[in-house]
Amino acid sequence: MAFGSFNNATRQAPLAEINVVPLVDVMLVLLVIFIVTAPLLTHSVRIDLPKAASSPNITRPEHVQLGIREDGSLYWNGVAVAMDALESHFSAAAMQQPQPELHIRADRRVHYEHVARVMSAAARAGLLRIGFVTDPSPTP
Repeated sequence: MAFGSFNNATRQAPLAEINVVPLVDVMLVLLVIFIVTAPLLTHSVRIDLPKAASSPNITRPEHVQLGIREDGSLYWNGVAVAMDALESHFSAAAMQQPQPELHIRADRRVHYEHVARVMSAAARAGLLRIGFVTDPSPTP
C-alpha cells in the first residue's frame, strides 16, 4: 500500500500501486469452479457396441483411353473410331456403374476444335470424369 503524509510542505508525486490480491482471488475461484465442473462435461453414456471386422471396399472405376491424332482421327482404347460412332460409345460408358473415367490423349499439334468437340460430346452423353493425359518429360 502507498503511505503518504498530510504534510503539504513535502509534496511528493502520487504513489500508484496495483493491488493484485482481488485478481488472484477471482482467478482461484475460477480455477476451483473449472476443476469441479470439468468432470461433468466429459460424462458420457456407456454403450456396449458390437464388434465387427471389415476391410475397406475400394472400387476403382475402369478408364477409357481416347486418343486424338493431329489429323483429327479418334481412337477408343486403341481402336480407330469415327466421330459419329463416338457418341454411342460415350452413351454406353455413361450407363456403366461405376462410371469409367475418360482419359483424353491428344497430340500436341491437334487443333483445339477437335478436343472441344470430343469433350462436348462426352459431357452431353453424361460422362462426369474427364481428364487429360500429358507427357511429363521436358519439351526439347
